[in-house]
Amino acid sequence: MVELEDEHPMTRDQVKAILERVLSWPPERQADVVHVIELMEEQDRSPLRLSDAQVAEVERRLADPNPEFLTVEEVCERFARLRT
Repeated sequence: MVELEDEHPMTRDQVKAILERVLSWPPERQADVVHVIELMEEQDRSPLRLSDAQVAEVERRLADPNPEFLTVEEVCERFARLRT
């Protein structure tokens, strides 16, 4: 497994090794890799960023063992209240 945390960044040699393996994959899988990388580059160009508070809220919600789900009707109702 590749470590992606900031305190353990990948080395250039690790990146090169992965790219060499990718070149041995079937063309359709290589195209998948290209697509993912293009999406990542597109995200990097986006001016949109989460604040630290927003990141904390996303992490809190992802860790919730009992998330609250709304019905479509409840979602529509909440959006309707926001518009007024």
